[in-house]
Amino acid sequence: MTARTIEERGGAWLRVVLNAPPGNLLSLEMVRSVTAVLAASAVGRKWITFEGAGTHFSYGAMIHEHVPGPMEQVLPETHALLRQILALPAATAALVRGACLGGGFELALACDVIIASDEASLGLPEIALAAFPPAGAVVLPLRIGASRAASAVLTGQAQSAAVWKSAGLIEEVASGAELLETAGAWFDRHLAPRSSVGIAAAAQASRIPLRSIAEPAIAAAERMYLERVLPSRDAAEGVSAFLGKRAPQWKDR
Repeated sequence: MTARTIEERGGAWLRVVLNAPPGNLLSLEMVRSVTAVLAASAVGRKWITFEGAGTHFSYGAMIHEHVPGPMEQVLPETHALLRQILALPAATAALVRGACLGGGFELALACDVIIASDEASLGLPEIALAAFPPAGAVVLPLRIGASRAASAVLTGQAQSAAVWKSAGLIEEVASGAELLETAGAWFDRHLAPRSSVGIAAAAQASRIPLRSIAEPAIAAAERMYLERVLPSRDAAEGVSAFLGKRAPQWKDR
């Protein structure tokens, strides 16, 4: 479960591919792989994009790691990766096909732009596990407003690319076969003619308001998750029921 990279446009565009189909799960191994790829390859790019191998972007975190012990490592390192993306010296985008859920959606939310295929479905389903998405709960309202974001977090309902575009979250919607072509056209139109120095400064400056609010808020949400949700009986039941393919039996504690 590692990431691979593809260089486009003479290296000005770096594609980071979550290379673990079909679900491209954001396991601890994948998170560390993407972190290492960005540390080694981000400098000197105009555009860094993220996509999933195969027909889906990412199903999100690995459910087996949603338990005390593993999650105490996975969650802080995932949030460190999101901070790394928010600090990149290049414009960023998520190129979304198929399912983009949970941690996968959180990764997309850390990007400057989302370009999605018309069959994409994006959502935050953690509530079904008696949990919540710490970074998603913080960043989504900063992107689209508190009311619509609260509905997404509380219901866990995934929505189509068209719905998210109407909410102002998605930049462009393309047919699945034309997603990369659409992304390439966006790069050629908006970034290729520009200086990488200007792009880096503009991207980082435009994120200052988001980062100033989101980074401390994500840290607070992370503590809430680890101290209040993760040790709960219902969070353990949510994982057990999911893995056992049965309805959860909540005890409300």
